[in-house]
Amino acid sequence: MDGGKYDVREADEIRDLGEYDTLLFKTASAAGSSFLAGTILGAITAAWQDVPAVERNVALPALKKTGRIMMNYGLTFGAIGGIFAVTESVAGSIRGENDFWNSALGGAAAGSVLGIRAGKLPVGIGAAAALAAVAVIVDAGGQRARTPTGREYLPFPRHNPDL
Repeated sequence: MDGGKYDVREADEIRDLGEYDTLLFKTASAAGSSFLAGTILGAITAAWQDVPAVERNVALPALKKTGRIMMNYGLTFGAIGGIFAVTESVAGSIRGENDFWNSALGGAAAGSVLGIRAGKLPVGIGAAAALAAVAVIVDAGGQRARTPTGREYLPFPRHNPDL
């Protein structure tokens, strides 16, 4: 802390992962968390779709279809997150800088996964541009979802006045 009431740090200090700042860790954590998010979205999507009719000699057709949809979404999202992390890290190490261009390249590469998945070039170009723009906007905002209010929401008081 800088002696003030609240810890105010720059975005680079907040993002410093120390020994976890490796290509393998970034890629695995991005792919894993994206896979999990995609699997959850796949479960929600599967719940909203029609249930297949029960067929003879087929065990649990609805559960199998749900599992396929969840895996499909999970693998797609996992590939997007992993490709983004790899591209951003490699671009940063090649360029020797940590700026928004690395995120833009990562977003473009991640968006191309959707184009490959759809099998259509316009989809890939549009998704690459959209994900690159979102990555740049997030970087420009200091990678924060909201502005700091100066309040801390802790389950316990930071300083105990009785001590």
